[in-house]
Amino acid sequence: MINNELDKIDVVILKLLQKDAKISHKAIAYTLNISPTPVHVRVRRLEEEGYIKRYVALIDRKKVGRGLMAFTQVQVKPHTEENLSAFLEEVVKLDEVMECSHLTGKFDFLLKIAVRDMDEYNELLRHKLAKLPKVDNMESMFVMSQAKSETGYSLD
Repeated sequence: MINNELDKIDVVILKLLQKDAKISHKAIAYTLNISPTPVHVRVRRLEEEGYIKRYVALIDRKKVGRGLMAFTQVQVKPHTEENLSAFLEEVVKLDEVMECSHLTGKFDFLLKIAVRDMDEYNELLRHKLAKLPKVDNMESMFVMSQAKSETGYSLD
């Protein structure tokens, strides 16, 4: 079991919702061979307890003009709580930044960036990222193709 608070029914509900957030409580109930009311109660509890953070539609980035994906590592210097926090406060405001993770190792942050093309990435790098507080060094890698892209977590 994943967590002492989750039973097998909760786990099945989470698996089904990860595959299709639009699945109805009735369809979940049918899969579990129970009535819809307890499914509704359980889903509400899973939301309230933070297991379910939100529901989203996964959009094809290329169809909405975000054909270039980059992973950019950023080093902040000097390494102080104030500098790291100042960088984070500003980087999360950038629409092009899809994810920002604080790392161990040589670089402090890893940014997942989605932009239209290399020209737009260049503009982002020169006019936004390089101007963020205490940025010392950056290194970018560009996605050529993606063999796997999952949004759900294994719950086994």
